[in-house]
This record gives sequence, structure tokens and C-alpha cells, in this order.
Amino acid sequence: MEKILDIIEGISYEKGLPIESVAEVVKESVIKVAKQTLDPNISYDAEIDKKNKTLHLYQVISVCADDDNAKEDKEHFIPLCEARKHDSEIKVGDELRYELSLENMNRSAVNALFRELEFKIQRLIETQLFDKYKAQVGKIVSGSVVRIDDLGNTFVEIDEVRAILPKKNRIKGEEFRIGQVVGAILKYVGIDKQNGISIELSRTTPKMLEELLRLEVPEIKDGEVEIVSCARIPGERAKVALKTDSAKIDPVGATVGVKGVRINAVSKELKNESIDCIEYSSQPEIYIARALSPALIVSVVVEDKRAIVTISNEQKPKAIGKNGINVRLASMLTGYEIELKEIGTGNLQNSEHIHQENEKNDLDILSSLFKG
Repeated sequence: MEKILDIIEGISYEKGLPIESVAEVVKESVIKVAKQTLDPNISYDAEIDKKNKTLHLYQVISVCADDDNAKEDKEHFIPLCEARKHDSEIKVGDELRYELSLENMNRSAVNALFRELEFKIQRLIETQLFDKYKAQVGKIVSGSVVRIDDLGNTFVEIDEVRAILPKKNRIKGEEFRIGQVVGAILKYVGIDKQNGISIELSRTTPKMLEELLRLEVPEIKDGEVEIVSCARIPGERAKVALKTDSAKIDPVGATVGVKGVRINAVSKELKNESIDCIEYSSQPEIYIARALSPALIVSVVVEDKRAIVTISNEQKPKAIGKNGINVRLASMLTGYEIELKEIGTGNLQNSEHIHQENEKNDLDILSSLFKG
């Protein structure tokens, strides 16, 4: 097979594949076709002569001891005494290789070889793409909309592949048009023998919000501000818990930006989703109280993963939110099951009065220590 290396280099250049990988695929294809067209019981090996740019096919036979019964299998074994007629230094366990001619391959064998090569090269391309996009899972990718089917699934062309943005992964009310550039989280990459590579996108995952914030807020990108947790009801509202180890940085202020410019840019990308930013606290009671903002909380008692939140009847609607969205997001954000315990305004005022009296008594005791 003359100038096989030129063919390998051409395929490598055209498909953007490593020469070594293409060469290996060619050798595998030749061996497979040899088994199909010559003798399926023979062991074969293939080798590329880089100097002459040619490919050689060999039959491989193992050397066995003269008294070994394996010598009866003449297609796979040769006794040592016979092997030494070809190589005086050969030992038991070594291999002899006999070159087979590729020049006399019939037309059906040649066609089979090209089909096998085409199949394996395609699989090699898909494997390379799989590895490339697997590394981008959880990141935002962008592409142009090329098709929208009758079920509302959107097909997006990203470089050399076509991904699907299912209707369930689209923000409610979003509409796309052919040619529109869309950004989404690369949620899943798969590969199978029938359909090749498949990529699923999502715009509803909390990861979408996290990655947009990372792109928009330099302090988050640089690691000065950390996103601890994120909860979303896509297209409606979201909550983000933030923290920093730097005393010079306000994590909420840095994320919101001057006059809300940063958070508004993120919100616009998510169909004007309302985004609440809170500062994370390692104290669960404080964390839960902040997560329920804008409601003002009286007290929080934590029992395992359950939180009993005491709140005035005036603040309760704020804590619950429209259709229960605020308390649901707070629970998703913190990981606690939140139970609201309502108290009347009178009870709240009485509680505050007792608290003030206790504070006054404490001050009186403290003052008496300094009196003569």
C-alpha cells in the first residue's frame, strides 16, 4: 500500500486529528479487513514504514517449546526448532512475523477497508469532540439557533456540533428565532454508536446564574467573592448567598454594582429575573433570617435540618412572598425546611418591652458597681 503516510497526513490535516491517532486507526482498519477477507483465525499486525511511507501487514506466530502440544495449532504457534531456521537467537515466547502482500487485495476488500476507515475516522472525530465539550460541562457556551421543532425544542449550532436546548430547559416565556445567538449552560454531553455525539443545554439551572455572575463580577471571577449557594425559580426570582474573606470587600455591594448595574445586566440575560443577593453566615440562624429578606424576622430556632422562624403577622406576607416563592427560595438556598410561626403585634411589642426592661436592669446593675 504505497504512500499510506501521505494519506494519513491528509486525513489528519483535513479533520484536525492527531497524526498518531489516524495512523492507529488505519492499522486497526487494515487488520480488521484482513481478518474478514483473508483468514479470521490468523493473528495479524500492521506497521507503518515512515521512511518509505508504506504500510506492511504481518501474520504473527508465537514460538513454543518443541514438546508443547500448542505446536499443533500451526496458525498461531511454531516449535522452537522450526523457528530457529528463521532466527538462530529466537527464544520460547518470542514472536515470528511473516509479511503478507497487500497488493493483491480484491475490490471488495478495498471497499471494505475504505468503509471501515470512514467509520473509525468519524468515531475518532466524535471522541475528540466529546472530550472537548466534556471539559466544558457546567460552563456557558454560545451558538446560533438553526432550528426550532414542533415541540418547542431549540437546536443550537456551536462550532462544529449541534446541541439541543429542550423546551423544559428554557425560561418560561422565552422565544427564539432562527439565526439568534443564544447562551446556555452545557448540561450534558453523551456519545453512542448510533447517534454519535449529543449535547444538551439549559438556561434554567442555577449554574446559569452562577456563571453569568462570574462573567459580570470581577471579584467573583478572581475568587475574592465566593458564591456559596444559589437558588432559582427561572424567569421569576432567584437568591444568591455570597461571602468573602477580605474585610475590604462588601460581597453584596460588589455583586450588585453601582446603581445595580452588574446585577441588572445578569437579570436582563435571564428574562428580567429578580435576583436577591445576601451575605452568607456560618451561623444557620443568621443565614436563614437573611435568606427570608425582605421580611424582618423575630427569631430563628434550628432543629437538625428544620428551622422554626418566628415572625410578626405584618411581616409574614413578605416572608412567604407571591405564591410562596420567597420562603421556597430561602429553603432551597439554605437547605433547611422552614416553618413560619406567626405572633401578633401585641405579643411582639410585649416581647420588645420585656427585652428593653431586661436591658435597663442590666444597665442599673452595671451602674451600681461604680457608685461609691
